[in-house]
Amino acid sequence: MVMFLFLVVALAVVVAAVTLAVVGGGESAPLPEAAPERLHDPLPADRPVSGADVEGLRFPLAPRGYRMADVDDALGRLAAELAERDARIADLESALAGARAAAAHVQHAPGRQGEEPEERR
Repeated sequence: MVMFLFLVVALAVVVAAVTLAVVGGGESAPLPEAAPERLHDPLPADRPVSGADVEGLRFPLAPRGYRMADVDDALGRLAAELAERDARIADLESALAGARAAAAHVQHAPGRQGEEPEERR
């Protein structure tokens, strides 16, 4: 009998707590929608991306992992900068090869600088 009374009192306390939480808890307006967590482009806009920038890049979590749009944007930016750097490196290597060829041509041309003139007798 004591156990039965204890269960009835415990049930009444639980029902009262739930009723107070549902009916009288907080404001009458529903909770506002939470803004989704977005990536605020941590890659620098005023200079090229460095290795440290990429290592420090952290994407906000979404219900199924990462937000695909944020990851796609960051990868697109990195791909564009890498393509730009590759083109710049190719231009510089081409210019260096041309300068070396011109310097070699000047050294091997007769009567040019770099060769001693023939001695007169």
